[in-house]
Amino acid sequence: MICLFNRNDSLQNNNQHINPLLQRCIKGEQSAQFEIYKLYYKAMFNTSLRVLKNSFEAEDVMQESFLVAFTKLGTFKGEVTFGSWLKRIVINKSITQLRKNNKYQEVSLDIVPDPDSYRDKSEIDNAEYTMLKAKDIAEIINQLKDNYRLALTLNLIEGYDYEEIAEIMKITYQNSRTTISRAKNKLRQLLIVNYEG
Repeated sequence: MICLFNRNDSLQNNNQHINPLLQRCIKGEQSAQFEIYKLYYKAMFNTSLRVLKNSFEAEDVMQESFLVAFTKLGTFKGEVTFGSWLKRIVINKSITQLRKNNKYQEVSLDIVPDPDSYRDKSEIDNAEYTMLKAKDIAEIINQLKDNYRLALTLNLIEGYDYEEIAEIMKITYQNSRTTISRAKNKLRQLLIVNYEG
């Protein structure tokens, strides 16, 4: 599995500084809210942008997500990092916005052919993939239909597992596994087409 980013690494380092800020936010201190905003806004904007592919919508969703987080801060139990909790709000709001815009187009799970059917797997050299940059892969992922793009973004970039993705996308666990598997097959096909030779 390719994992471009570890979802806890960049935000984990801030935990020691976050807890006192969160307590100040609960008391309504705007300066603490602004400090938290400064720490997380870039990561949350990028998360929303990966889902929505529109910077204006991503900005709006990110702002709205912070408002929701600050108003619901009393429900944050600390079972996950604050960054993970906030990211989940951003992802849920982004998916809601995507659906609201009727941009969320699902792909039938039976239309992606097995890569074995059109090219011998032995021809796909692992060295080809090691030369690809994360940016190249992200651009190819953006070419996929929305449910494949969303599933791969959540899995490969955001680091969510099948169960978490099933919950986020409101699908069954089995459908989550199947969608990700077929999305990866489609991604392989596109990578072969784009980087052949």
